[in-house]
Amino acid sequence: MSVWHGLVGQRHVIDTLARAAFGEGMTHAWLFTGPPGSGRSNAALAFAAALQCEQGACGECHACHTVLALTHADVTLVRTEKLSIGVDEVRDLVRRSALTPNGLRWQIMIVEDADRLTDQACNALLKAIEEPNARTVWLLCAPTAEDVLVTIRSRCRLVTLTTPAAADVAAFLVRTDGVPESIAAHAARASQGHIGRARALARDEATRSRRNEVVHWPAKLTSLGSCMNAASNLHELAKDEAEAITSELDVREKVDLDRAFGVEARGRRPREYAPALRDLEKGQKTRAKRRVLDVVDRCLMDLVSVYRDAIAVEVGAPGPLVNEEIRGDIALLVRRSTPERHLQRIEAIFTAREQMLDFNVPPAIALESMMVGLRLEGTA
Repeated sequence: MSVWHGLVGQRHVIDTLARAAFGEGMTHAWLFTGPPGSGRSNAALAFAAALQCEQGACGECHACHTVLALTHADVTLVRTEKLSIGVDEVRDLVRRSALTPNGLRWQIMIVEDADRLTDQACNALLKAIEEPNARTVWLLCAPTAEDVLVTIRSRCRLVTLTTPAAADVAAFLVRTDGVPESIAAHAARASQGHIGRARALARDEATRSRRNEVVHWPAKLTSLGSCMNAASNLHELAKDEAEAITSELDVREKVDLDRAFGVEARGRRPREYAPALRDLEKGQKTRAKRRVLDVVDRCLMDLVSVYRDAIAVEVGAPGPLVNEEIRGDIALLVRRSTPERHLQRIEAIFTAREQMLDFNVPPAIALESMMVGLRLEGTA
């Protein structure tokens, strides 16, 4: 099985990268872009494996296995649980990029969230990309090319991934995870081409139940009270899911810190422990905030899918709905409103998203304002 087997619906990308792995069009810096869930980081990691593989991308050799397992000595992947990647992290990455590879091939640096680089971090990275080492390759990932500093993206070869078709995603879930076809089809539609989200929906009934609750809200927004309740429920749902994800990791990190400073063994805290604990708690708080925003963002995209379905039914667009299982609710939205108003509702959702992600508006406030804008006409 080759290193490309995890890239769903990206044949044009695989062809480009496979040729580059054999030297055709190879360059020292690449920028992988595409919508959320399209597989940007998976494509970058698969390409790294292909570059380290003496056979080009066999997926079976030691180099391929260690790259894909993130244990290869000459492949460094940077991802962040924080809201941004700072200059200190990038400077350390630049220093590592200057090292001679342990093996005979490449020193590969993968930055999974290049759109989260701070201005100072971008400047530090730019110098390394402007003056590359002969055997160093940079692989950057971002939603769009515009999310990356223009002076950086102008020095990268662009690789654009697309949203995979629902049929491709469903087939991938059946093939790789052994998911029943009915559940795979539902997860593929509901995820709207987001591979990670599709896997979560296919594997976890609780995740499917939470999504089912969210997509039923639009038909229930019939009063100011129902709008306020929906906003509160969405916020609480996001906090609960984020806490479930991060709480175990927080405890493990605290135990590791105590062990590193000998707190458990000596029963006392050295002077350096307090600032290290403060840094840890600060990082955990930032990570928790991002997790909440990530969960809220997924819920907002689920809401958008409901209004898109309503517009599709109203204008007679061909093809299955994203939310086939709530076609009754979709029909109600069609009867009670218009495509123009549904477009305004979608705009209200994206406005709330922008307020939270770009302007740091508290989620509770942004969601309350948004839900009021989603209320159905002719209701109290």
